[in-house]
Amino acid sequence: MSGNPFFETWDTPFAAPPFAAIAPEHFGPAFDRAIADHQAEIDAIADGTGEPGFDDVVGALERAGRSLRRVGGVFWNLAGADTDDSLQEIERNMSPVLARHWQKIGLDPKLFARVDALHARRDALDLTAEQRRLLDLTHAGFVRGGARLGEAERRRLSEIAERLARLGTSFGQNVLHDEKDFLLVLDGEADLAGLPPSLRDAAAQAAAERGLPGRHAITLGRSLIEPFLRFSTRRDLRETAFAGFASRGEHAGEHDNRPIVAEMVRLRAECAALLGFASYAHYKLDDTMAKTPEAVRGLLDRVWERARAKAARDEEALQEVVRQEGQNFALQPHDWRHYAEKVRRRDYDLDESEIKAYLVLDNVAAAAFDTATRLFGLTFAPRDDVPVYHADVKAFDVRDRDGRHMALFYADYFARPSKRSGAWNSGFRGQHNMDGGEQRPIVVNVMNFAKGGEGEPTLLSVDDARTLFHEFGHALHSMLTDVTYPSLAGTGVSRDFVEFPSQLYEHWLMRPEVLKRFALHHATGEPIPDALLERLQAARNFSQGFQTVEYCASAIVDMAFHTLTADEARSGVDPALVEAGTLEAIGMPKPIVMRHRTPHFAHVFAGDGYSAGYYSYLWSEMLDADGFGAFEENGIFDADTAEKLRANVLAAGNLRPPEEAYLAFRGRLPSVDTLLARRGLA
Repeated sequence: MSGNPFFETWDTPFAAPPFAAIAPEHFGPAFDRAIADHQAEIDAIADGTGEPGFDDVVGALERAGRSLRRVGGVFWNLAGADTDDSLQEIERNMSPVLARHWQKIGLDPKLFARVDALHARRDALDLTAEQRRLLDLTHAGFVRGGARLGEAERRRLSEIAERLARLGTSFGQNVLHDEKDFLLVLDGEADLAGLPPSLRDAAAQAAAERGLPGRHAITLGRSLIEPFLRFSTRRDLRETAFAGFASRGEHAGEHDNRPIVAEMVRLRAECAALLGFASYAHYKLDDTMAKTPEAVRGLLDRVWERARAKAARDEEALQEVVRQEGQNFALQPHDWRHYAEKVRRRDYDLDESEIKAYLVLDNVAAAAFDTATRLFGLTFAPRDDVPVYHADVKAFDVRDRDGRHMALFYADYFARPSKRSGAWNSGFRGQHNMDGGEQRPIVVNVMNFAKGGEGEPTLLSVDDARTLFHEFGHALHSMLTDVTYPSLAGTGVSRDFVEFPSQLYEHWLMRPEVLKRFALHHATGEPIPDALLERLQAARNFSQGFQTVEYCASAIVDMAFHTLTADEARSGVDPALVEAGTLEAIGMPKPIVMRHRTPHFAHVFAGDGYSAGYYSYLWSEMLDADGFGAFEENGIFDADTAEKLRANVLAAGNLRPPEEAYLAFRGRLPSVDTLLARRGLA
């Protein structure tokens, strides 16, 4: 391609992005043209004359912006998974431009007048159920976005959105800076004390990738730092590693996220007040399953009390091990994982390194694929001819049992300095069936697993393997979607329902029917022994006190920030004080730290996705704990139950409210008691 690839047809398999032909300098002109084209399409809708009809208003809105979605789909995925200085500069420049563009559309009085007039006539229109749902959601989106406000208020909302976009981008880039900047180099056998061979191999690979061949190093990727905290017998090095992990985004200077958080909280509270809500949490929860902050806190508080009590008992057991070893220090956050591993070995005869020997990345991925085959008839064929954006990325052609192409799936599993931390599901292209055509999605799962040493397989912890299944559950939601309009497709559902399919899918990982086939020893190929499998199942809830406390603490702090009123936030927000005060009020155990401390809480502050919404993982767990019961009752690969899940949840996108979707699948709504029982907290 001699010109800008975004101005040309992509003659690639599945019309996949031609990554090798795309350079950073292509994005600016591509965004400029795409935004201009989109604005022209919007103006044409707003300037329409005569009585508005569904297709020339809502249908036209769904068609508009296709070139912008194509450019953005490539750019934002690369910005998260394989970024560099050039892409980060574009990200900083484009975030406020795009925020301004979308705010202009959402607050366009002429456009809203057309949508409003159409919505007023909704009962007289001959609409399908899907069209009626889309019309209602489109109208509600304009109203929630401030379309009915006066000109001054609309202008202020636009200013806030543009500023929040800048701040969110800076927040995420600051976290990535601190993650890239930290490297704990391990010198000699003394520094490697306690580390199993698989972790040593991964640390050697990490050092080699950072220009230190022959050395060992620990980065802040969870797949490296968590096992290091678990196995290293060097308490001083564990303290150094944990301090780096816990203080991301909290260093004075240009990469300090604390002032960013303070400003974001203030602006979000002001935005909510302009829209008529008591707080930003009230605004964000208004169209979710939870509905109110009170309902969220009711769930969190009930789970918190059980989890804190369990964690307190566990702390006593860990402290006793410290004493038995002749030490007299009080347990600290950098000690918990290390001594918990010792107790797990003692009480359940389980060694994390022993389990990892059976969890080879390629086999775990194959297990995720096979589970989807047995449940939904999907097949996954590797495609080496499909362009990829990094040599580590693999592409798969996904087809159903009738041979129909369902999706192109990218698997991007390994950590690297160009990738932000965490794990996520995203897409380069969405699904729709508009205008008699069919567009199937391009889906990507991104992880941060520590790559095995040269010539060695990559071995996963149970948590890593669970993460792979979790994100693949999201991918299935994206791949199986089959709706007419793109706004209703795939994971475009309420925040506290979107985690249901992903968390539900995790359950299959730990089933003997799956592990006996795919948990094969990396050296011998032997399946996981029954005795080890039984011990693993027995210890399933061993760390639930710790895990639930660190998660719930983050969710409660998220709500504390976003239930501040505009007046409270305007008077000044000190993020450190809000975090500390909230944790003190709930009695946070001192040896446990929030899973995501405020200065690196990217779910909440590197964008708006999970702001006042981090609770959603727990809310969705109510659904998945009960939902998997349907498979336990009927057979974990029961065809009828799987078809109910596919038809009413995975394929249906946002065709109906989440409560109705869940009822259609399960026949009842869930209870928190099932969640508590699953976590061993009942």
